[in-house]
Amino acid sequence: MSEAKLYRFAVPNSDEVSALLLRPPDAAWLLVLGHGAGAGMRHPFLESISRELASVGIATFRYQFSYMEQKRRLSDPQAILTASVRAAVEKAREIARDLPLLAGGKSMGGRMTSLAAAEQPLEGVRGLVFLGFPLHPPDRPSTKRAAHLADVNVPMLFLQGTPDTLTDLNLLRPICERLGPQATLKVFETADHSLHVLKRSGKSDVEIVRDLAAATRSWADGLPS
Repeated sequence: MSEAKLYRFAVPNSDEVSALLLRPPDAAWLLVLGHGAGAGMRHPFLESISRELASVGIATFRYQFSYMEQKRRLSDPQAILTASVRAAVEKAREIARDLPLLAGGKSMGGRMTSLAAAEQPLEGVRGLVFLGFPLHPPDRPSTKRAAHLADVNVPMLFLQGTPDTLTDLNLLRPICERLGPQATLKVFETADHSLHVLKRSGKSDVEIVRDLAAATRSWADGLPS
């Protein structure tokens, strides 16, 4: 597989940030992928999911949020995070005009993508992909973080583990039901919020990442054109 290509792009009212495009020769989709709160775009999970997505024909455009790019401990304000999402989508459209777009991310990256899409539709994006949507703080069940999802105008795919301390599935399932056909929930037994599985589960992290990629491609191919 070809190596990821490095890009840089500007974020309004913030810093220039970097991104990695991994595009397989048979790419049918491009997923604009934001990282989680505590790890950047080169985190091993994002590296592995990008490779597996490439193997099923989904290119990825992984990007940094400004605070991570600048190695700051504190996250950017929400307005900067959502502006970063929008700028990343615009850059992805510019460099891969022939590919339909998906957008989302791991944990915070996915939530900021949905917040951006709720504020204003992301041009060219046909669906959102959440790799562990952070519904609430650890072990503090709440649904406040899901209030904006009703304002998202494209289909959403929730890829969730069962022992996830940031997402009580007893709360997420009814939310997805209320969203109707706009929401698809895929549950991965024994995977935690990092989508890591224990050895006693009978599955490996490699298998889970492969299943995540396959589920994403299957869902994407069923989206309206």
